[in-house]
Amino acid sequence: MKEVDASSRRKFLLTGLMAGVAAGCNTNQNPFANTDETVIPSGEKVKLLSVDGEIIEVDKAFLKPVPDLPTISNKEERKGIEGKKFVMVIDLSRCKNLKKCQSACNHMHHVHPGQNWIKVYGMQDADQTAAYWQPTTCMHCDEPPCVKVCPVDATFKRQDGIVLIDSDRCIGCRFCMAACPYSTRVFNWEEPELTEEISAQKYSCETSTPQKKGTVGKCDFCPDMVRKGQLPHCVSACPNGVFLFGDMNEDSVTNGSETFRFSDLIKDKAGYRLMEDLGTKPRVYYLPPVNRNFPFESGLENETEEDKKNIQKITNRD
Repeated sequence: MKEVDASSRRKFLLTGLMAGVAAGCNTNQNPFANTDETVIPSGEKVKLLSVDGEIIEVDKAFLKPVPDLPTISNKEERKGIEGKKFVMVIDLSRCKNLKKCQSACNHMHHVHPGQNWIKVYGMQDADQTAAYWQPTTCMHCDEPPCVKVCPVDATFKRQDGIVLIDSDRCIGCRFCMAACPYSTRVFNWEEPELTEEISAQKYSCETSTPQKKGTVGKCDFCPDMVRKGQLPHCVSACPNGVFLFGDMNEDSVTNGSETFRFSDLIKDKAGYRLMEDLGTKPRVYYLPPVNRNFPFESGLENETEEDKKNIQKITNRD
C-alpha cells in the first residue's frame, strides 16, 4: 500500500487546479493574486498533487482562501461536478463507535431528532468471529434502484457519482425507501426543527436543507462542501480517520491527514462493497476489520441500554 505524503490535501479537490497553475509558475510568482499585487514569499512550503500525479511544492503565500461560491441553479446541482467520480472508503479497523460522524452529519443537515443519515451497527460475521462496528451511509450506487423507482425524478444520479434527492419534487411515496437494499433513507414524518434563518433559506439539493415534512432524506456526500474543496462532514469529524473520501478519476482518497492511492488501498487491504451480488455497484468501499485499533467493547459505552441488548443478541455476547 502506498501512502501519498500530502498533508495539505484537506482541500484535496483544489489541488489539481492549484498544481496546474503553479506548475507553470516559479515560486516568485503568485498564480492566484491580481497582477498588480506584490506577494512576499513566506518560505513555508506546502505540497500539492499535480494533474500528472506528481508531488510539487508551492510557497504558502501564493495560495489564497477559497471564496464563497455563488449559489448554483437546480440544473447545475442535478448535473454534478464535471470530471469527478467521487468515492468513499470506510476502514472498519479504526471504528470505535464514537458516533462523531453521525452527530456532525445530523447537525449540519438539521436532521430531525431521532433520525440518523449515518448508522453505526454492531456486526458479527459468524459465531466464532469477533464483533466490529460498521458505519453505514448511502452507497451512492452506480446502478441505484432508488432512482429507477422514483415516479417524479426526485431522486437522481449525477455525473460525478453522487445520488441526491430533490425535496421540491419529492411526493413522499417512499418507493425509493422500499427499493433501497441498504435501508439508508429516512422519512420526515414531522416538521423538522429548524431555526428561522435555516427555514428562510431556499431549498438546495446539495445541502439537503431545509428538510421538509413528507419527504425522504439521506446521506448526500456533502456536495456543497466538495464544491468548496472541503471534505464531507463525517470525514472531517471522525478523530480516528475511519472515513476516506476522494475522486476515483484522481485515484486518491483522504481523511484530511492521510492520503492514499485508491486502487492500491482497495487491492492491498482487500476492500469490498456491501451486497455486491445485487449489482447496485456502490461507490462506498469497506476495508475489513483486521488489526483493529480498538476493542469492540469500548464502543458499547456510546449505546443506549436497549441498543446494548440488541447488539448482545446479534454478537452472542453476555
